[in-house]
Amino acid sequence: MSGKLGLAVIGTGMAALPHARALKDLQDLIEVKGVYSRTQEKRFAFAQEHGFPEAAALEQLVADPDVHAALIITPPNQRQALVETFARAGKHILMEKPVERTTGAAEGLVRMCEAAKVQLGIVFQHRFREVSRTLKSLIDAGDLGEIGMVRVSVPWWRAQAYYDEPGRGSYERDGGGVLISQAIHTLDLMLSMTGPVSEVQAVSATTRFHKMEAEDFVAGGLRFASGAVGSVMATTASFPGDAESITLDGTRASAHLQSGVLTVRYRDGRVQTWGETAGTGGGADPMAFPHGWHRDLIRSFASRVLAGEPVDVSGREALHVHRLIDALVQSSKDRRAVTID
Repeated sequence: MSGKLGLAVIGTGMAALPHARALKDLQDLIEVKGVYSRTQEKRFAFAQEHGFPEAAALEQLVADPDVHAALIITPPNQRQALVETFARAGKHILMEKPVERTTGAAEGLVRMCEAAKVQLGIVFQHRFREVSRTLKSLIDAGDLGEIGMVRVSVPWWRAQAYYDEPGRGSYERDGGGVLISQAIHTLDLMLSMTGPVSEVQAVSATTRFHKMEAEDFVAGGLRFASGAVGSVMATTASFPGDAESITLDGTRASAHLQSGVLTVRYRDGRVQTWGETAGTGGGADPMAFPHGWHRDLIRSFASRVLAGEPVDVSGREALHVHRLIDALVQSSKDRRAVTID
């Protein structure tokens, strides 16, 4: 495939803003062919604000031969029909997390795209932060030694007004609470650094701070396939909210990643620091973070699709974090350790 990637944008809600900003930065690589959402007023306002063409009907984009891919930014309960429609039309798909509300449904979407021979990429933009890539390179080079312990903390805050939006924090719309809607980013990033988790034991709850169907607090112990152990705590009930963090303790050094800053403390006394402080959306404003991570992820997706290469974060790879989330929830429900196959 040569030239620019023709892209359809589906969904104009809160999560679409960093995508729109990123796409304006990528006009040399991507041409937005149309924006569609079910509400005409919203899609018109979004298209006008960002200078994108408006599509009056979804079928218009599906039938357009110059649309090579679709960026799907809808809530999880609207994904199934959209993915099926675009995949059958031979359009590649880049989709917001999670893949679907349940792992079974997510697996179905992955198989559907593979059968249609279209690429399915998932928006896990935290992998594209510069310090995330630096940490991954240090791990791969052996600078940290063997990782023996992993600590993940997601102490976020959401006011009740956030969950008052119809469907927010419900199983029917979102598929769950803090794990699948917020902590999924940090858990995916962790897995990309550490490899798979083999066993978990967890407790989850809905705190007195929120009225919602699913959980807003989870804490658990982790055993990794590598032999490392670890812990995770994730919540949207920690006022006023703080940045998520990942700490990896290795035989040669310990690394701490938080707020766009990576600090590595070596056992020989050296300390190295990379990055600069940036918002991550952990407080009252969920969108308080830079759009550069989205830009780099979308650029990578477009470049790989145009080159006929596999995308960086595929739907199949995203199933790993879905299965980890399932295990954490099941462990709390059954009050026992759960093994991940």
